[in-house]
Amino acid sequence: MKLVEGKTVLITGAARGIGRAIALKYAENGANVAFSDIVYDEKAQQLEKELQSFGVKAKGYVSDAGSYTDAEKLIDEVQKDFPIIDVVINNAGITRDNLLMRMTEQNWDDVIRINLKSVFNITKAVQKVLLKQKFGSIVNMSSVVGVEGNAGQSNYSASKAGIIGFTKSIAQELGSRNIRCNAIAPGFIETEMTQKLSQEVREDWIKNIPLRRAGTPEDVAKLALFLGSDLSSYVSGQVINVCGGMQT
Repeated sequence: MKLVEGKTVLITGAARGIGRAIALKYAENGANVAFSDIVYDEKAQQLEKELQSFGVKAKGYVSDAGSYTDAEKLIDEVQKDFPIIDVVINNAGITRDNLLMRMTEQNWDDVIRINLKSVFNITKAVQKVLLKQKFGSIVNMSSVVGVEGNAGQSNYSASKAGIIGFTKSIAQELGSRNIRCNAIAPGFIETEMTQKLSQEVREDWIKNIPLRRAGTPEDVAKLALFLGSDLSSYVSGQVINVCGGMQT
């Protein structure tokens, strides 16, 4: 049984990491996939081919999710190629970690712009499509550090906490039009971003996880698939952790 067969999903920041895993999981389950990234590089080209190998329609777009103008252009372009947008996954994100005393204004602004403002940009731009359709599922990528904070990540934590507040508000605003909005809060997930951490830091993280392992992008992708499928038709306004029990 293919959970999202015939649906169309739009995923931002999908050329690598969690976004890539989500795109592949949707294609595997029969969805057409539109994805965006800041550049259309070799990884994006490869992803597009892999998605198409599942027999679905797939296309990558160059777009800066942190730019409202780019977000509007992206939605217009996607609509030309995919008349209906069933699922929107706001996944684009970056880190610029540092203690507050060393954090620059640029570090703060960059993270808020790409992680939080991008969610506003894409949701605002796609809202007109979803309202006209009178259905849709929006999935926003938050983080467990948006729930509990983390030293050295005040900018990242603030952006991810903001996503949670935004998600709950949009679920209330759009629910009467059959549009759902949920957030996923991953914990320690093995991605290019976390691989930059030292072995000592990684081991310390894993010690505090009840399941005693890091998560995988696939773990997050499975939940993203559920939230975009009809199995979650009565789930909205929720923040669901994928963290191996580290945040309980």
